[in-house]
Amino acid sequence: MIICETPRLRIRNWREGDRGLFAEINSDPKVMEFFPFRRSRAESDALFDRNARTIRETGFGFFALALHNNDLPIGFCGLARTDLEPHLSAGTIEIGWRLALSHWGEGYVTEAALALLDHGFGERKLSEIVSFAVATNARSTAVMRPIGMRPDPLRDFDHPGVPDTRSHLKRHVLWAVTKKQWRTAKSSN
Repeated sequence: MIICETPRLRIRNWREGDRGLFAEINSDPKVMEFFPFRRSRAESDALFDRNARTIRETGFGFFALALHNNDLPIGFCGLARTDLEPHLSAGTIEIGWRLALSHWGEGYVTEAALALLDHGFGERKLSEIVSFAVATNARSTAVMRPIGMRPDPLRDFDHPGVPDTRSHLKRHVLWAVTKKQWRTAKSSN
C-alpha cells in the first residue's frame, strides 16, 4: 500500500524485506538517543508487525520511507493515533519520524512530513496534527518549524512512558498545526 510519493520518496506500508532496516533504526544508539530504551530484534519485529497491521487496518501509522528510485527503505515517517490521555485526547494524530543514520542531513524527513501533512489535511480530513519530542531534542524540533508547526507550550507534558530512571527524557514539547494554518501557509507560498 503506497500512501503517497514525493520526487525522492515512496511513503508506503512495510514489507517483509524491510524488517532489517526497522530493527537497525530501533537499536541504533544515535537514532534512539532521545528514547528511554533501544529495542531488541524481537521487540522490533513485534512493533513492525503491529505497525504494519495498524496501517493496513486504519491507514494510520508510521509508514516506511523508501527511496523512490529503488524502493530501498531508509526510515519512517507517519501519521499515527496517540494514546497519551490525559495529555493528548483520544484520536489525536501525531506526525513522527525516525531515519537511518546514513540518511541524515539530506532533507528526507522534511520532504516526507510535508507530503504527509498534505495527505492528513486533504485525504484524511484531519483538523489538527501534532508532534512532540523530548525538550532537548533539537534535531526533531528543527524539522517541526519548517513543516509549518508551531510550539504550543501550554500542551507540553511529562511523557508517562518514560521511566523515572530516565528523568532527563520525560519532558516533551508539543508542536501543532491546524488545517486552517496549513492552508494559509500553503496559499502564501
